[in-house]
Amino acid sequence: MFPLLVALSVLEMGSGYVLETLESTYLDNPTLLVLVPVMIGMGGNLGAIFSARLSTRLHLGTLSFDPRDEALWANVAAIMLLAATVFSALGVAAWVVGRTIARPMAFVDLFVISVVSGLLLAALAVVISVAATYVSYRRGLDPDDTTIPVVTNVCDILGVLVLSGVATLVL
Repeated sequence: MFPLLVALSVLEMGSGYVLETLESTYLDNPTLLVLVPVMIGMGGNLGAIFSARLSTRLHLGTLSFDPRDEALWANVAAIMLLAATVFSALGVAAWVVGRTIARPMAFVDLFVISVVSGLLLAALAVVISVAATYVSYRRGLDPDDTTIPVVTNVCDILGVLVLSGVATLVL
């Protein structure tokens, strides 16, 4: 696990670099700063939830990596619906906070940035969770030990990248 944790720690520095690179975008729209920690945290949380569900099914012997696995798709749908709900609420909450403490941003822009970023991040978290679980299983590792650290760290970086990319496109 030590080499994996070192690699993930080095990778984690990438999200800080991206934030620093896009500093002017965030300072021009301070309301976006409200989204950053929640986007990073929720992406990792959604990935961790999905990874835990996959690991549990794997240990129970009910997980197949077959694309026709209905239970797998039901779990994917649940994660995506949860993401849609959470990131919609986040868009509204960020707008309220932005109107209170910062220069306001257009509601539609902020809502679109929040929801689109959140859904993209959730979709990436699902793909990474399946891949991490599959690789762990194939290498004889316990997915309970490997998938959640991998998914949460990768989603931290992707959260910043996706949010910044969508914000750049929308603004």
